[in-house]
Amino acid sequence: MKYIKLIYLSVFCGIISILSFFNIVYSYYLNLYLNLNTYIYTFLISIFFASIFYLSKNYDHKKTTIYEKILTILFGYFLLPVLIAIPFYFSIYNLTFINSYFEAVSGFTSTGFTIFDNINHIDQSLILWRSASQWVGGLYFLFSIILLIDIFDNSFKKSLTNFISFNKAEILKQSLKIFFLYSFITLGIFIILNIFDVRMFNSLNLAMTIISSGGFLPSNNLSHILINDSQIIITSILMLSSFFSIFLIYNLIFTKNHNLNFFNEDIHLLFYLLILLCFFFIFFNSDNNFSKLFLSLTSSVSNIGFSLENDLPNLSFVFLLIVIIGGSFFSTSSGIRFLKIYSLFKYSINEILSYSRPKNIYINKHLFSKEFFQLNEIYKYFLTVVIFIITLLFLTFLLTLNGIEFENSFKLSILTLMNTVNSSIYGFTSFSFNDLNFFTKYYLIFFMIIGRLEVLTLLIISKKFLFKN
Repeated sequence: MKYIKLIYLSVFCGIISILSFFNIVYSYYLNLYLNLNTYIYTFLISIFFASIFYLSKNYDHKKTTIYEKILTILFGYFLLPVLIAIPFYFSIYNLTFINSYFEAVSGFTSTGFTIFDNINHIDQSLILWRSASQWVGGLYFLFSIILLIDIFDNSFKKSLTNFISFNKAEILKQSLKIFFLYSFITLGIFIILNIFDVRMFNSLNLAMTIISSGGFLPSNNLSHILINDSQIIITSILMLSSFFSIFLIYNLIFTKNHNLNFFNEDIHLLFYLLILLCFFFIFFNSDNNFSKLFLSLTSSVSNIGFSLENDLPNLSFVFLLIVIIGGSFFSTSSGIRFLKIYSLFKYSINEILSYSRPKNIYINKHLFSKEFFQLNEIYKYFLTVVIFIITLLFLTFLLTLNGIEFENSFKLSILTLMNTVNSSIYGFTSFSFNDLNFFTKYYLIFFMIIGRLEVLTLLIISKKFLFKN
């Protein structure tokens, strides 16, 4: 445990204990006693680990290295789902440990794959626990970005701060700001859904799913929850809260004297979204039911993944491409990230044109930024894409070896690495994760976690432990 920052894990063990306490209160209030003991076990065990980690925290006053931060976050992605898996394992549904852990990791990484074949047969307290696992996982992901802020490019860092690096005080300040923003946005989504007459229980679960870019639903089908066009449209708009930066609304209201450069990424994302909306509205709105298409589009750009029904089966590959591109750097969405793809594309086009028209001058910078692309940043973006392709092909190969047909293996690999739930818009809805063999579930668990980590962090760890010099 020498390289693990135990105080960081202690905080999240404490949050899990608070969420389990809420489930205990909720179960008592609604007389849901079937799985009550499981939340009591979780509360006691998570409190125990929170206390142990806090009392055993590192007292070394030297600056924490980037390797220690990465190992702490990686260790947390494996450990914290063990606590989240307790209510699944000790529930009345006789789940094996691997199934319980699979469900917990799927929730904590905000992926949304589930081993439950019929959500309507699960009691409400466990449905709420599934949604809470996504909520705490989304918060963990945002905190991990703060902890690893030093490894990111300046263009991304400036969407959050003007600091080159964070000390402990600044990490605490930004983490508290994230926690309150994340909580208030969740509350806001919950209130808005209630205003539009979505059932309160469904609103609560959807709020935790949307803010975390998760994929768990409180029902078998989204059409059982959203029953009219106004509910569909408002839910679609709310899903964009995990597409744009979590700081966007805060910066618009409370931050002064910032030019367009400060909102550089969000402005690019807005133009990207508007282009997609126009494209889909003009070419794929033949049935005049744009509300369902709008929901599928916003669900894909935010890496949530759920949909109502798929009237456009030929567009599944397009939606998968949108999932791969992803959203904002500082949001709970996954993907390679739009600004990285855009930067790499623009730089590549300019390089090609510079050879064909060498007398012209081509400027490598974003539309709303004064800073030029740095060559080392372009190399990182290119390396990210290459590693994604290699990882995608490797996981596809593993899944194919385990008896899943190639097309499904390819789609499942994309959704796993992008932490997006399988649904009809990807032509991949009737798939039972419960029937997968032991090894396949462990493959998916590992790659769900890999998908949640920045690829650059894995390269840094490899360099540290594989190349000593």
